[in-house]
Amino acid sequence: MTRSKTRVRAVVTVPLPEELCRLIEELEPRLDVIREHALYRPMRGPADWSGDPAATRTPDEQQRFDAMVDSADVLFGIPDVDPAALARTVGANPALRWVMTTAAGGGAQIKAAGLSHDALDRIVFTTSAGVHGSALAEFAVFAVLAGAKGLPRLLRDQRDRTWPDRWEMRQLDELTVLVVGLGGIGVECARRFSALGATVWGTTRTGRPVDGVDRLVPIEDLAHAAGSVDAIVVTLPGTEHTHHLVGADVLGGVRPGIFFASVGRGTVVDERALLHALDEGRISFAALDVFEVEPLPAASPLWSDPRVLISPHTAALDSREEERIARRFAADATRFLDGKPMQSVVDTVEFY
Repeated sequence: MTRSKTRVRAVVTVPLPEELCRLIEELEPRLDVIREHALYRPMRGPADWSGDPAATRTPDEQQRFDAMVDSADVLFGIPDVDPAALARTVGANPALRWVMTTAAGGGAQIKAAGLSHDALDRIVFTTSAGVHGSALAEFAVFAVLAGAKGLPRLLRDQRDRTWPDRWEMRQLDELTVLVVGLGGIGVECARRFSALGATVWGTTRTGRPVDGVDRLVPIEDLAHAAGSVDAIVVTLPGTEHTHHLVGADVLGGVRPGIFFASVGRGTVVDERALLHALDEGRISFAALDVFEVEPLPAASPLWSDPRVLISPHTAALDSREEERIARRFAADATRFLDGKPMQSVVDTVEFY
Protein backbone atom coordinates (compact mmCIF):
# COMPACT_ATOMS: atom_id res chain seq x y z
CA MET A 1 0.00 0.00 0.00
CA THR A 2 1.37 3.45 -0.89
CA ARG A 3 0.76 6.42 1.34
CA SER A 4 -0.85 9.52 -0.17
CA LYS A 5 1.22 12.66 0.34
CA THR A 6 -1.70 15.05 0.04
CA ARG A 7 -4.41 13.34 2.06
CA VAL A 8 -4.72 11.76 5.50
CA ARG A 9 -5.10 8.01 5.56
CA ALA A 10 -7.54 6.95 8.29
CA VAL A 11 -7.67 3.18 8.82
CA VAL A 12 -10.68 1.62 10.52
CA THR A 13 -9.37 -1.14 12.80
CA VAL A 14 -12.66 -2.39 14.27
CA PRO A 15 -16.00 -3.51 12.74
CA LEU A 16 -17.54 -0.12 11.94
CA PRO A 17 -20.58 -0.50 9.64
CA GLU A 18 -20.07 0.63 6.06
CA GLU A 19 -22.70 3.38 6.24
CA LEU A 20 -20.78 4.96 9.13
CA CYS A 21 -17.49 4.72 7.24
CA ARG A 22 -19.21 6.68 4.48
CA LEU A 23 -20.58 9.15 7.02
CA ILE A 24 -17.04 9.92 8.19
CA GLU A 25 -15.98 10.51 4.59
CA GLU A 26 -18.90 12.88 4.07
CA LEU A 27 -18.27 14.81 7.28
CA GLU A 28 -14.51 15.18 6.66
CA PRO A 29 -13.72 14.82 2.95
CA ARG A 30 -9.97 15.25 3.51
CA LEU A 31 -9.82 11.76 4.99
CA ASP A 32 -9.23 8.62 2.99
CA VAL A 33 -11.15 6.13 5.12
CA ILE A 34 -9.57 2.71 4.60
CA ARG A 35 -11.53 -0.38 5.59
CA GLU A 36 -11.89 -4.02 4.62
CA HIS A 37 -14.95 -5.48 6.28
CA ALA A 38 -14.02 -9.08 5.51
CA LEU A 39 -11.06 -8.76 7.88
CA TYR A 40 -13.03 -7.63 10.95
CA ARG A 41 -14.50 -9.91 13.58
CA PRO A 42 -18.30 -9.64 13.33
CA MET A 43 -20.13 -7.71 16.02
CA ARG A 44 -22.33 -9.70 18.40
CA GLY A 45 -24.42 -6.64 19.28
CA PRO A 46 -24.36 -2.83 19.17
CA ALA A 47 -20.89 -1.31 19.60
CA ASP A 48 -19.22 -4.69 20.08
CA TRP A 49 -15.94 -3.26 18.84
CA SER A 50 -13.76 -6.27 19.67
CA GLY A 51 -16.12 -8.54 17.74
CA ASP A 52 -16.77 -12.24 18.17
CA PRO A 53 -13.66 -13.82 19.76
CA ALA A 54 -14.53 -17.09 18.08
CA ALA A 55 -13.88 -15.49 14.69
CA THR A 56 -10.26 -15.96 13.57
CA ARG A 57 -8.20 -14.82 10.61
CA THR A 58 -6.11 -17.04 8.41
CA PRO A 59 -2.38 -16.19 8.37
CA ASP A 60 -2.90 -14.45 5.02
CA GLU A 61 -5.86 -12.44 6.37
CA GLN A 62 -3.87 -11.43 9.45
CA GLN A 63 -1.01 -10.27 7.24
CA ARG A 64 -3.42 -8.20 5.14
CA PHE A 65 -5.03 -6.74 8.27
CA ASP A 66 -1.66 -5.79 9.79
CA ALA A 67 -0.50 -4.24 6.51
CA MET A 68 -3.67 -2.15 6.31
CA VAL A 69 -3.34 -1.00 9.92
CA ASP A 70 0.36 -0.20 9.50
CA SER A 71 -0.37 2.06 6.52
CA ALA A 72 -2.32 4.55 8.63
CA ASP A 73 -1.73 8.17 9.44
CA VAL A 74 -4.57 7.89 11.95
CA LEU A 75 -6.51 4.97 13.42
CA PHE A 76 -10.21 4.65 14.18
CA GLY A 77 -10.03 2.32 17.15
CA ILE A 78 -7.33 0.13 18.64
CA PRO A 79 -6.85 -2.91 16.38
CA ASP A 80 -9.19 -5.64 17.67
CA VAL A 81 -9.37 -3.58 20.91
CA ASP A 82 -6.11 -5.32 21.83
CA PRO A 83 -3.35 -3.27 23.55
CA ALA A 84 -0.73 -5.72 22.23
CA ALA A 85 -1.90 -5.07 18.68
CA LEU A 86 -1.65 -1.33 19.31
CA ALA A 87 1.92 -1.74 20.57
CA ARG A 88 2.80 -3.77 17.48
CA THR A 89 1.51 -1.21 14.98
CA VAL A 90 2.99 1.76 16.84
CA GLY A 91 6.37 0.08 16.62
CA ALA A 92 5.88 -0.79 12.94
CA ASN A 93 4.56 2.59 11.78
CA PRO A 94 6.60 5.70 12.62
CA ALA A 95 4.15 7.80 10.55
CA LEU A 96 1.19 7.13 12.88
CA ARG A 97 0.03 10.46 14.32
CA TRP A 98 -3.35 9.94 16.01
CA VAL A 99 -5.37 7.08 17.51
CA MET A 100 -8.95 7.40 18.73
CA THR A 101 -10.14 4.63 21.01
CA THR A 102 -13.77 3.59 20.77
CA ALA A 103 -13.92 3.21 24.55
CA ALA A 104 -14.51 6.19 26.82
CA GLY A 105 -11.97 4.64 29.19
CA GLY A 106 -9.47 4.01 26.43
CA GLY A 107 -6.65 5.46 28.49
CA ALA A 108 -6.38 2.15 30.32
CA GLN A 109 -5.94 0.32 27.00
CA ILE A 110 -3.19 2.72 25.95
CA LYS A 111 -1.43 2.27 29.27
CA ALA A 112 -1.67 -1.51 28.89
CA ALA A 113 0.12 -1.25 25.52
CA GLY A 114 3.30 -0.22 27.36
CA LEU A 115 4.32 2.34 24.74
CA SER A 116 7.60 4.21 24.91
CA HIS A 117 7.80 7.85 25.95
CA ASP A 118 8.76 8.73 22.37
CA ALA A 119 5.63 7.04 21.03
CA LEU A 120 3.41 8.74 23.61
CA ASP A 121 4.92 12.11 22.63
CA ARG A 122 4.63 11.44 18.89
CA ILE A 123 1.03 10.21 18.76
CA VAL A 124 -2.12 11.98 19.93
CA PHE A 125 -4.48 9.60 21.70
CA THR A 126 -8.15 10.48 22.15
CA THR A 127 -11.15 8.59 23.49
CA SER A 128 -14.90 8.61 23.04
CA ALA A 129 -15.38 10.09 26.53
CA GLY A 130 -18.55 12.17 26.70
CA VAL A 131 -20.28 10.26 23.92
CA HIS A 132 -21.87 8.03 26.55
CA GLY A 133 -22.66 10.84 28.99
CA SER A 134 -26.35 11.15 28.22
CA ALA A 135 -27.16 7.45 28.61
CA LEU A 136 -25.13 7.08 31.81
CA ALA A 137 -26.68 10.22 33.29
CA GLU A 138 -30.12 8.71 32.67
CA PHE A 139 -29.07 5.57 34.53
CA ALA A 140 -27.81 7.71 37.42
CA VAL A 141 -31.15 9.53 37.61
CA PHE A 142 -32.95 6.19 37.47
CA ALA A 143 -30.75 4.91 40.30
CA VAL A 144 -31.45 7.84 42.61
CA LEU A 145 -35.16 7.74 41.77
CA ALA A 146 -35.25 4.00 42.49
CA GLY A 147 -33.72 4.66 45.88
CA ALA A 148 -35.98 7.61 46.63
CA LYS A 149 -39.11 5.66 45.70
CA GLY A 150 -38.09 2.54 47.62
CA LEU A 151 -37.75 0.13 44.70
CA PRO A 152 -36.47 -2.80 46.83
CA ARG A 153 -39.40 -2.43 49.23
CA LEU A 154 -41.93 -2.19 46.41
CA LEU A 155 -40.56 -5.31 44.74
CA ARG A 156 -40.50 -7.22 48.01
CA ASP A 157 -44.08 -6.33 48.86
CA GLN A 158 -45.25 -7.18 45.35
CA ARG A 159 -43.46 -10.53 45.46
CA ASP A 160 -45.04 -11.31 48.85
CA ARG A 161 -48.48 -9.95 47.79
CA THR A 162 -48.34 -7.59 50.76
CA TRP A 163 -50.40 -4.40 50.94
CA PRO A 164 -48.67 -2.45 53.71
CA ASP A 165 -49.66 0.76 55.43
CA ARG A 166 -48.91 3.77 53.27
CA TRP A 167 -45.39 5.09 53.62
CA GLU A 168 -43.64 8.26 52.54
CA MET A 169 -41.38 8.31 49.51
CA ARG A 170 -38.57 10.81 48.99
CA GLN A 171 -38.78 13.55 46.34
CA LEU A 172 -35.90 14.60 44.08
CA ASP A 173 -36.47 18.27 44.77
CA GLU A 174 -35.70 17.70 48.45
CA LEU A 175 -32.43 15.85 47.81
CA THR A 176 -28.83 17.01 47.63
CA VAL A 177 -26.93 14.91 45.09
CA LEU A 178 -23.13 14.80 45.10
CA VAL A 179 -21.67 14.04 41.65
CA VAL A 180 -18.13 12.72 42.09
CA GLY A 181 -16.39 13.82 38.92
CA LEU A 182 -17.53 16.60 36.60
CA GLY A 183 -16.21 15.27 33.31
CA GLY A 184 -18.44 14.43 30.36
CA ILE A 185 -20.64 12.03 32.32
CA GLY A 186 -20.73 14.15 35.47
CA VAL A 187 -21.76 17.29 33.62
CA GLU A 188 -24.69 15.44 32.06
CA CYS A 189 -25.66 14.04 35.46
CA ALA A 190 -25.57 17.52 37.02
CA ARG A 191 -27.71 18.96 34.24
CA ARG A 192 -30.41 16.34 34.64
CA PHE A 193 -30.55 16.35 38.43
CA SER A 194 -30.69 20.14 38.46
CA ALA A 195 -33.52 20.15 35.91
CA LEU A 196 -35.50 17.81 38.18
CA GLY A 197 -35.13 20.17 41.12
CA ALA A 198 -32.34 18.52 43.12
CA THR A 199 -29.56 20.51 44.75
CA VAL A 200 -26.37 19.42 43.01
CA TRP A 201 -22.86 19.37 44.40
CA GLY A 202 -19.90 18.27 42.30
CA THR A 203 -16.26 17.52 42.98
CA THR A 204 -13.66 19.53 41.12
CA ARG A 205 -9.92 19.81 40.69
CA THR A 206 -10.05 23.07 38.74
CA GLY A 207 -12.75 25.09 40.47
CA ARG A 208 -14.32 26.00 37.13
CA PRO A 209 -18.09 26.64 37.33
CA VAL A 210 -20.37 23.99 35.82
CA ASP A 211 -23.95 24.59 34.74
CA GLY A 212 -26.42 22.99 37.12
CA VAL A 213 -23.92 22.61 39.97
CA ASP A 214 -24.88 24.59 43.05
CA ARG A 215 -21.69 23.91 45.01
CA LEU A 216 -18.22 22.95 43.81
CA VAL A 217 -16.41 20.62 46.21
CA PRO A 218 -12.59 20.40 46.05
CA ILE A 219 -11.73 16.76 45.54
CA GLU A 220 -9.70 16.74 48.75
CA ASP A 221 -12.90 17.65 50.64
CA LEU A 222 -14.86 14.70 49.23
CA ALA A 223 -15.14 12.77 52.49
CA HIS A 224 -16.39 15.82 54.40
CA ALA A 225 -18.95 16.74 51.72
CA ALA A 226 -20.23 13.16 51.48
CA GLY A 227 -21.46 13.44 55.05
CA SER A 228 -23.96 16.14 54.12
CA VAL A 229 -25.73 14.75 51.05
CA ASP A 230 -28.62 12.44 50.28
CA ALA A 231 -27.19 10.70 47.22
CA ILE A 232 -23.77 10.07 45.69
CA VAL A 233 -23.18 9.47 41.98
CA VAL A 234 -19.66 8.32 41.00
CA THR A 235 -18.60 9.11 37.41
CA LEU A 236 -14.79 9.19 37.63
CA PRO A 237 -12.45 7.31 35.27
CA GLY A 238 -10.20 4.58 36.58
CA THR A 239 -6.64 5.80 37.22
CA GLU A 240 -3.96 5.28 39.84
CA HIS A 241 -5.17 8.45 41.57
CA THR A 242 -8.85 7.46 41.59
CA HIS A 243 -8.35 3.83 42.67
CA HIS A 244 -10.61 3.23 45.70
CA LEU A 245 -11.08 6.99 46.07
CA VAL A 246 -14.60 6.21 47.24
CA GLY A 247 -13.74 3.94 50.13
CA ALA A 248 -14.05 3.73 53.88
CA ASP A 249 -13.04 7.36 54.43
CA VAL A 250 -15.91 8.56 52.24
CA LEU A 251 -18.58 5.94 52.88
CA GLY A 252 -17.87 5.65 56.58
CA GLY A 253 -19.01 9.21 57.19
CA VAL A 254 -22.23 9.40 55.18
CA ARG A 255 -25.49 9.83 57.03
CA PRO A 256 -27.83 6.84 57.21
CA GLY A 257 -30.04 5.99 54.25
CA ILE A 258 -28.28 7.65 51.31
CA PHE A 259 -28.63 6.45 47.71
CA PHE A 260 -25.57 5.47 45.68
CA ALA A 261 -24.86 5.07 41.96
CA SER A 262 -21.64 4.12 40.15
CA VAL A 263 -21.37 4.73 36.40
CA GLY A 264 -17.71 5.66 35.84
CA ARG A 265 -15.14 2.92 36.42
CA GLY A 266 -15.57 0.18 38.99
CA THR A 267 -12.07 0.56 40.44
CA VAL A 268 -13.00 3.98 41.86
CA VAL A 269 -15.26 2.34 44.46
CA ASP A 270 -13.91 0.06 47.18
CA GLU A 271 -16.56 -2.67 47.06
CA ARG A 272 -15.65 -3.97 50.50
CA ALA A 273 -16.30 -0.52 51.98
CA LEU A 274 -19.51 -0.28 49.96
CA LEU A 275 -20.79 -3.57 51.36
CA HIS A 276 -19.91 -2.46 54.88
CA ALA A 277 -21.85 0.78 54.39
CA LEU A 278 -24.83 -1.22 53.10
CA ASP A 279 -24.71 -3.56 56.09
CA GLU A 280 -24.63 -0.61 58.49
CA GLY A 281 -27.57 1.10 56.78
CA ARG A 282 -25.54 4.13 55.71
CA ILE A 283 -26.44 3.27 52.11
CA SER A 284 -30.06 2.22 51.69
CA PHE A 285 -29.88 1.54 47.94
CA ALA A 286 -27.05 1.19 45.43
CA ALA A 287 -27.29 0.85 41.66
CA LEU A 288 -24.03 -0.23 40.03
CA ASP A 289 -23.19 -0.39 36.33
CA VAL A 290 -19.43 -0.95 36.81
CA PHE A 291 -17.38 -3.16 39.11
CA GLU A 292 -13.82 -3.72 40.28
CA VAL A 293 -13.71 -7.04 38.40
CA GLU A 294 -15.88 -7.64 35.33
CA PRO A 295 -17.77 -9.84 34.83
CA LEU A 296 -18.75 -9.58 38.49
CA PRO A 297 -17.60 -12.87 40.11
CA ALA A 298 -20.42 -15.23 41.05
CA ALA A 299 -19.10 -15.29 44.64
CA SER A 300 -19.53 -11.52 45.09
CA PRO A 301 -22.03 -10.75 47.89
CA LEU A 302 -23.29 -7.84 45.78
CA TRP A 303 -25.33 -10.32 43.72
CA SER A 304 -27.52 -11.36 46.63
CA ASP A 305 -27.84 -8.05 48.48
CA PRO A 306 -31.49 -6.94 48.16
CA ARG A 307 -30.46 -3.29 48.43
CA VAL A 308 -28.22 -3.53 45.36
CA LEU A 309 -29.27 -3.30 41.71
CA ILE A 310 -26.69 -4.72 39.30
CA SER A 311 -26.38 -3.60 35.70
CA PRO A 312 -23.76 -5.61 33.72
CA HIS A 313 -21.86 -2.56 32.39
CA THR A 314 -24.64 -2.03 29.89
CA ALA A 315 -26.16 1.34 30.86
CA ALA A 316 -24.35 3.21 28.08
CA LEU A 317 -25.15 0.76 25.31
CA ASP A 318 -27.63 1.72 22.62
CA SER A 319 -27.98 1.38 18.88
CA ARG A 320 -26.86 4.98 18.28
CA GLU A 321 -23.50 4.61 20.03
CA GLU A 322 -21.68 3.59 16.87
CA GLU A 323 -22.92 6.64 14.97
CA ARG A 324 -22.07 9.02 17.82
CA ILE A 325 -18.52 7.66 17.96
CA ALA A 326 -18.17 7.92 14.17
CA ARG A 327 -19.33 11.54 14.32
CA ARG A 328 -16.89 12.22 17.16
CA PHE A 329 -14.05 10.82 15.05
CA ALA A 330 -15.01 12.97 12.06
CA ALA A 331 -15.28 16.10 14.20
CA ASP A 332 -11.91 15.45 15.81
CA ALA A 333 -10.41 14.71 12.40
CA THR A 334 -11.39 18.22 11.33
CA ARG A 335 -9.76 19.62 14.48
CA PHE A 336 -6.69 17.49 13.87
CA LEU A 337 -6.34 18.62 10.27
CA ASP A 338 -6.94 22.27 11.14
CA GLY A 339 -4.47 22.26 14.03
CA LYS A 340 -7.15 22.92 16.65
CA PRO A 341 -7.48 21.36 20.13
CA MET A 342 -9.08 17.92 20.01
CA GLN A 343 -11.69 16.44 22.34
CA SER A 344 -10.96 13.95 25.13
CA VAL A 345 -7.20 13.84 24.65
CA VAL A 346 -5.65 11.18 26.87
CA ASP A 347 -3.35 12.35 29.64
CA THR A 348 -0.43 10.00 29.04
CA VAL A 349 0.81 10.40 32.61
CA GLU A 350 -2.39 9.34 34.39
CA PHE A 351 -3.92 7.70 31.28
CA TYR A 352 -7.44 9.11 31.38
